[in-house]
Amino acid sequence: MRPMAVWALGINHTTAPLDLRGRFAFALEQLPPTLDGLRGALSQPPEAAILSTCNRTEIYCAGEALEIAPTLQWLAHSGGVAPEALREHTYALEGGQAARHAFRVASGLDSMVLGEPQILGQMKDAVRVADEAGALGTTLNQLFQRSFAVAKEVRSSTEIGAHSISMAAAVVRLAGNLFEELRKIRVLFIGAGEMIELAATHFAAKNPQAIVIANRTLDRGEKLASRFGAQTMRLAELPERLHEFDAVISCTASTLPLIGLGAVERALKVRKHRPIFMVDLAVPRDIEPEVKDLPDIYLYTVDDLAAAVQTGQANRQAAVAQAEVIIDASVQSFMHWMDQRSNVPLIQQLNAQADEWRSAELARARKALAKGEDVEAVLEALTKGLTQKMLHGAMAELHAGDAQARERASAAIQHFFLRKER
Repeated sequence: MRPMAVWALGINHTTAPLDLRGRFAFALEQLPPTLDGLRGALSQPPEAAILSTCNRTEIYCAGEALEIAPTLQWLAHSGGVAPEALREHTYALEGGQAARHAFRVASGLDSMVLGEPQILGQMKDAVRVADEAGALGTTLNQLFQRSFAVAKEVRSSTEIGAHSISMAAAVVRLAGNLFEELRKIRVLFIGAGEMIELAATHFAAKNPQAIVIANRTLDRGEKLASRFGAQTMRLAELPERLHEFDAVISCTASTLPLIGLGAVERALKVRKHRPIFMVDLAVPRDIEPEVKDLPDIYLYTVDDLAAAVQTGQANRQAAVAQAEVIIDASVQSFMHWMDQRSNVPLIQQLNAQADEWRSAELARARKALAKGEDVEAVLEALTKGLTQKMLHGAMAELHAGDAQARERASAAIQHFFLRKER
């Protein structure tokens, strides 16, 4: 039996621009129907999981046959892009290379911020959702559980994490470059998800003059605001109140921009052109890209933050080399497991056949004993019957076919039946 085919197809911050990545961003609650659509689009519904973050969208599959081209076509269709145009920005990996990629992603080696821990949680969420949707099977479950184990080993035995500056910390550092004293600024956070929570935690440590959280659902915004002694506001108030804030950090799941060029122009006019520091961590964008061209606006996207977090190159490379050794060993182990899995049906068939022979000979022996036949003779017949059944196929091969076939059979029989125990 052939082993299962495993493949990964994706785009990330190194292969695709921000706006293209935005077309393929899936919120967690979108994943179950999206997975159904993907599996239905392939010839045989494979095991599948989708990892979607601000920096990447990746599809992991395992099935009886490799189906990279149909996977690409499905992804292109989901984002309204021609497959030929999308192909230029994707990477397609199979077998050991797909496993290596998953292990590197989980360990933070493929992240914009080397060693950042957030991706591991995002991968675990993606796997949980795929499992709950019934899209995960033995092979992908094994791949991801090994990914999590590799990530844990990399973080505990290398310095990968020590050299990373989190995205949230980088945002605070950039704000510190613009404003002399962060404690004198007013900060607006738009959204209430994990990334905003991280950013708010880092800003709160600098004791800014005010922190305000705007979120689609007030309950969630108020819950986060209570942690930092912050205020809340409605998203609908953004256009009228934008001028109040010196720093605006946004990360929502909105499919359309929440802050447009006109709103920012009006805010700057009210502020008499005092600068606004803006960070758009959302994919797709929360802030219209044209805003960046306005004077007195300092707008950063997730891609812009890359340069701010890439420091300590030499130390990081040494840690990466250590991590790659761990990953190499884990890839070999996973591929060995895959090879063993492909032999399971044959092993089951062999065991079933041997059990059938044993049962037949045992039944015959019991009948003979019930008739009062000599025990030694019955045992002799039982063992002879078993050995004849076991050797019948091998003997037939030695007497059948052409000389070349008999030679191959002879070599195989010597290997399996005549090798001496060491």
